[in-house]
Amino acid sequence: MPRLVLWDIDHTLIDTRGIGKEMSAAAFKEVTGQPMREQAKIDGITEAVIFRETAKLHGLTTDRADFERFAAALTAQHVHRASELRERGHALPGAATALDALARAGVRQTVVTGNVRGAAEIKLSVFGLDSHIQWDAGAYGEDADLRPGLVEIALARSATAAPDAVLVGDTPADVEGGLGTNVRVIAVATGRTTAEDLRAAGAHVVLPDLTDTDAFVKHVLAGP
Repeated sequence: MPRLVLWDIDHTLIDTRGIGKEMSAAAFKEVTGQPMREQAKIDGITEAVIFRETAKLHGLTTDRADFERFAAALTAQHVHRASELRERGHALPGAATALDALARAGVRQTVVTGNVRGAAEIKLSVFGLDSHIQWDAGAYGEDADLRPGLVEIALARSATAAPDAVLVGDTPADVEGGLGTNVRVIAVATGRTTAEDLRAAGAHVVLPDLTDTDAFVKHVLAGP
């Protein structure tokens, strides 16, 4: 039986319904002094890459120190706007039940996310989805640029072998993160990527959403 589930967050467990981009824009302006006129591609991409590529769209060259200031500003935005995030966003159907069911089955759970850790913790806590998450075992947007690197970090931090883990996400980048590290992938078509495209990307299992808890848990526990 798999010992660890690696959860993506945005469009897998929650939907921020636009407020996430607003907070990113505010943090971007605070750090660079420029309004964010446009944003780089975000689906499945880490915050470090999004910040760097968004800066390039504005004619800016940034370094790690700039990103660390951005990460701090973005986390502060989530702290200050947590109540608004709760009002405007929502947990996706079946997410809370799926987390609870895996916990009852004795499966450890953490996150592999492009979000910086501070923002990730707030996002799940405001929707009551954080109680089963082992945060120190996860990997975050400040840890690596690409998903396979994040998965490798999470496996190391959790002392888990790849065959004993399952990754759950909604984008081809999530699928790539699993395939690139020999971790089985359950994809959910709850984001901007269709079920057909997730299958084409190589996901081992594709579900429409998390609402069928029994089916989801069965797929998690099925093993390789």
